[in-house]
Amino acid sequence: MRKQTILITGASSGIGLATARYFDSKGWQVIAANRNPDSSPELLALPTVKRVKMDVTDPTSIAAAVEQTLQSVDKLDVLVNNAGYGLAGVFEACTPQQIRKQFDTNFFGVCEVTRAVLPHFRKNRSGRVINISSVGGRTTIPLYSLYHASKFAVEGFTESLRFELEPLGISVHLVEPGAVKTDFSGRSADFASIQNWPDYQAYQDRVIAALKKAADSGAPADQVAHDIFSAATGKASRLRYVSGSQAKFFLLLQRLLPASLYHGLLKRSFG
Repeated sequence: MRKQTILITGASSGIGLATARYFDSKGWQVIAANRNPDSSPELLALPTVKRVKMDVTDPTSIAAAVEQTLQSVDKLDVLVNNAGYGLAGVFEACTPQQIRKQFDTNFFGVCEVTRAVLPHFRKNRSGRVINISSVGGRTTIPLYSLYHASKFAVEGFTESLRFELEPLGISVHLVEPGAVKTDFSGRSADFASIQNWPDYQAYQDRVIAALKKAADSGAPADQVAHDIFSAATGKASRLRYVSGSQAKFFLLLQRLLPASLYHGLLKRSFG
């Protein structure tokens, strides 16, 4: 029997690595894509996982990686757009280069990897695209205005894309984690310097302290991997998979409370 095959971007650590490990344990053929495919000891410890070099901010790299993937498998069943970059800090301090990197990675990268895979899915009249968004694609916290903007863009792109792909047998899904216990806030994150904006210092210090507490109570990456597996194997008609109790709690409050009360709650919670 042919193994189901999945391509995962940003698979060297965090959610991507946990997802590669989880699908591998379920007997899937996993293609793990990242900028440095031989740099992760944890990924190298999975002998049945195939590795491919891909920089989601480089269309040439994307095209080469997808071509290499499709040449190595009979059929690709699922694409997981997981590669991400987190830009945090006050907007005024964020540089144009940081802003471009935020959207090149989190939004345009999703678009371009999806574009590269769609001809294969259309040919087979089947396939699933799973975009890793965030609870931050539907609600916000302080100091993440540009990260939120990129994830809101992913949400809108995914919601609309499903209309044109469903008639072709291709389903599109969103997985929305809350805080996750990974190195995203370290290796995959960038914090804008406010050295030249002292007016923001006291506020930023309060928010950062609150954010660290929230991160400590985040869901494990394995939980998100489980929810990604649900998106890959569940009903094709289901759009969203909210991952983690923290994310579900905030979205429930957002739905139940008047906007002014919800905003006030966030202000009290995060500084």
